Amino acid sequence: MPFKDILVALNSYPDPTPVSAVEDAVAVAAALGAHLAALSCETRVQVPGHFVSAPMVSGIIAGEAAKSRKSAQELLAAFDAAAEKAGVPRETILEKCLTLEIPDLLVEYARLRDLTILPASSDLWYAEAVIFGSGRPTLILPVSLKRRPFKVGTVAVAWDFSRAAARAVSDAMPILEVANKVHIVTVINEKALDTRRSGEELAKNLSRHGIDVVLDKVDAKGGSIGEVIEAYTSSQGADLLVMGAYGHSKWREFVLGGATRSLLSKPPLPILLSH
Repeated sequence: MPFKDILVALNSYPDPTPVSAVEDAVAVAAALGAHLAALSCETRVQVPGHFVSAPMVSGIIAGEAAKSRKSAQELLAAFDAAAEKAGVPRETILEKCLTLEIPDLLVEYARLRDLTILPASSDLWYAEAVIFGSGRPTLILPVSLKRRPFKVGTVAVAWDFSRAAARAVSDAMPILEVANKVHIVTVINEKALDTRRSGEELAKNLSRHGIDVVLDKVDAKGGSIGEVIEAYTSSQGADLLVMGAYGHSKWREFVLGGATRSLLSKPPLPILLSH
């Protein structure tokens, strides 16, 4: 089933999402032929009640809320203009909420879409909430695509035979089926791979979907998986990386795997993550 209903979350506070990221999200929807909804929140900082009664504090809170509202409105206007220019069917959503409520709000909306786009400029806390709480795939965009139009020419899949990796492959099928080339890369000599199966068997599965697959194994040589995968995608000129998100949440605190955290904090290319 192709991605036909996509959500992009635009952060309004404290630092608004760059307009370039708005344009990149529109380019993704255009490339996938999907409807795109943009969500932004007018946020209000929550402070203890005994502070709110102080005139100076209440004035600061109101001023910051106004700043957030202005940024949200400007971002949605920029999105509307970019989507109209690209011919992308669209919807704008402006919500009001406390800063602490944003992660739950994003998760609620993400559960109702095929795919959620989060610019890397968004708070890492928000990204973690959506990835682990939505039950849907999440596309993390780098701060800038270096003005190169988004495309699905070459897609790299980080494969380690895990449940998360299998989930990511399944969720990414709408993209893998239209890609020009799909590289399945397994990093070896970094951790034990608990399997008797081979990457060739995954390649057979994907080939039955008409996908042109290249299998690669890369020796970690003492480097971290995140570093190895980043170097690999760069050497192959990959347009997109597909990988499973590792970690778990406990009392709203997310414990991420090393590769997930390093690539999520500063993605070198668009990354589709599933958990």
